[in-house]
Amino acid sequence: MKKSSLDKKNNNKIWGGRYSTSPSELMEEFNSSIQFDQILYVEDIEGSIAHSEMLSKQNIISKKDFLSIKSGLEQIKKEISNNQFHFSSKLEDIHMNIESRLVEIIGDAGKKLHTARSRNDQVATDIKLWLRKKIDEIELRLKNLQQTLIEKSEIYYDLLMPGYTHLQVGQPVTFGHHLLAYVEMLGRDRGRLLDCRKRMNELPLGSAALAGTSYAIDRHFVADKLGFSKPTENSMDSVSDRDFAVEFMSASSLIAIHLSRLAEELVIWSSDRFSFIKLPEKFTTGSSIMPQKRNPDGAELVRAKPGRIFGNLLSLMTVLKGLPMTYGKDMQEDKEPIFDTVKNIELCILNMDGMISEIEPIPEKMMEALQKGFPTATDLADYLVANLKIPFREAHHLTGKIVLLAEKKISSLEDLTIEDIQSIVPGVDLSILKVLKIKNSVSSRKSYGGTAPKNVLKAIENAKKRFLKG
Repeated sequence: MKKSSLDKKNNNKIWGGRYSTSPSELMEEFNSSIQFDQILYVEDIEGSIAHSEMLSKQNIISKKDFLSIKSGLEQIKKEISNNQFHFSSKLEDIHMNIESRLVEIIGDAGKKLHTARSRNDQVATDIKLWLRKKIDEIELRLKNLQQTLIEKSEIYYDLLMPGYTHLQVGQPVTFGHHLLAYVEMLGRDRGRLLDCRKRMNELPLGSAALAGTSYAIDRHFVADKLGFSKPTENSMDSVSDRDFAVEFMSASSLIAIHLSRLAEELVIWSSDRFSFIKLPEKFTTGSSIMPQKRNPDGAELVRAKPGRIFGNLLSLMTVLKGLPMTYGKDMQEDKEPIFDTVKNIELCILNMDGMISEIEPIPEKMMEALQKGFPTATDLADYLVANLKIPFREAHHLTGKIVLLAEKKISSLEDLTIEDIQSIVPGVDLSILKVLKIKNSVSSRKSYGGTAPKNVLKAIENAKKRFLKG
């Protein structure tokens, strides 16, 4: 068939019928998303196969057309996965690139695929399908990191180290207890991801552009085929909803915060001023000029990534905050922040897992820091309250004087004599010296959730049941 003069002027295959000229090259580049949304090709094809099967079941298209569409889409999937597919920016996005190629392969039957749907409900479905898979992967990676932390905690359940407040030595804890704190944080992170997944698991497809469709479609059939719990309830909400993406990036921001806090501790602990741990060489780098350096670059990058992930969250919230119903081209800006967040949060988790799995504590350095920090001062104050019935505020004051005495003598609390202590608190006896022992201090912290080694062993078993079973 001969092309009309209008077709000659406008080669756009998407919406060319309404326009007499093609868009400028500048607009074409600005408008196109294929350079980043091609990552959705598997999900786009999955959704299209389920949609076309439903159309066939409802006698909206023939079974023959459905089988042709399915065969063509499966061929396209292979072409893309084998890097044999040509993506065109003139076709804007992954949806039209696939549909255009489908028509090339199977002819007019391919033009029937878009019946009873719009790119608006199509892209929302694709993103949900893709993000749902990624949430499952990230949640599993967090579980693996928890397992690594738990395994290390079990090895070092009674290894003594300083516990800090304000980065000043506070009280003695165990290394195992410290690592278990992050197991709890990551457990809450996994819970938030699963909550997000549950809420997002509703099918937008079938909402069409914004108002639904007059075709007798079966959205429940497609939802079941694609593993969604149900179709969405409101067609306008369906095509404009990106809450799930904001919620995912918010959950990812909290994951990034927790990983960054642990990364900061790895940086501090591995510094020559602390030397509490030795990081595996494979997660460190050298200096181009200083040959002695082993820089904790893996940990530093995990520490830095939250800025990027927070930025992605703010970017999407800013896009959405003023949009009227329903779909606006603004929403094309949802994908890059989502994709970037997924990529970077996965990298952070995997690198942290690698570092923790091969971390080597240096016990003597931990004990050296404990001895300098008067970590049993709180135990001393508690002893005065419990045994001499001294009000806590007064006991706190007397303990401060004893610490000052130790400082003047350049001594730890453990090395003070009974005479030293009696010079400030005359009524004490030799039993007070046991309280000043760091090991005794740790063992005495038996309250639920405390750092006593026996507690830590129980907490490890509890964590295994809560986080690693199933």
